[in-house]
Amino acid sequence: MLIGLLTAVAASICYGTGSVLQAVGSRRAARMSPAAAGVTAHGGPNLTSTAKAAMTWEFIVGTILDFIGFGLGALAARMLPLFLSQTVISANLVITAVLSVKMLGIRLTRKEWTSIGVVCAALVLLATAAGHEGGHHAPMATHWWLLAVTALIIFGGTVAVRLLGGRAAILAGLLSGLAFGALGVGVRILNGVEPFEFGSLLGDPALYAIVLAGAGGMYLHTIALQIGSVNGATAALVVGETVLPGAIGVLWLGDASRPGLAWLAVLGFVLAVTGAVAVAWFGNHEGAEAERSEPVPEPVG
Repeated sequence: MLIGLLTAVAASICYGTGSVLQAVGSRRAARMSPAAAGVTAHGGPNLTSTAKAAMTWEFIVGTILDFIGFGLGALAARMLPLFLSQTVISANLVITAVLSVKMLGIRLTRKEWTSIGVVCAALVLLATAAGHEGGHHAPMATHWWLLAVTALIIFGGTVAVRLLGGRAAILAGLLSGLAFGALGVGVRILNGVEPFEFGSLLGDPALYAIVLAGAGGMYLHTIALQIGSVNGATAALVVGETVLPGAIGVLWLGDASRPGLAWLAVLGFVLAVTGAVAVAWFGNHEGAEAERSEPVPEPVG
């Protein structure tokens, strides 16, 4: 379990650093574009502005770190209960918050620091209570359901975010989290890994759910970073990528806590999600206030 925990922590560091770098790239791209050139009729970023953000060096380095984090997170999901691996990985919220102070000039309030402390304490409780991970096998129907639900999250979510425009930061973060949660479940149940069988791997719908969830989750997370607070968007992502896979791991894949410590696992999980929601709430208001305080450029001519 120790190796799995260290792997999950390393993935968390990669994801947290990557999120801040992507936010830096997104904001630099926004400053370099005309005010109205990169938005849709609903006030959200259009595909062109999102593509420009993805071409900045900060965003590219952040994406590379995300890929490394994905690989480490996939290993952790195979070695730990999902409620533990996904929650430890989602602690990238702490890395994101701390680095955003230095790289984005964001001032964290006492409430945000307290919420981050709650998340850290919750992770300690979860690590203490976690028992063995369940199996890696699930009926093929589950694999198809995972692909269908992932497609609904990505395509339906993209439409909803476009319609909501500038008000969709938290929704985009939550949907990206759900996508990454589906990715974690897909990695856990993927066929053809142990032992390696290339044919089984290619024929498994879970593989395509992983690919779709990774690409779509990254896209939705980029939109969340463009239109909202980096801490608020990341915290909403945390909720999405921990609650659903954690529940699936316990209810259907056999994940369990140590004997007699189920109450501690539940307490840690609830505190982790509550702390993340608190950071999302306070961070989103902070981002909104900062946005309102930015001077509006005078029209030329």
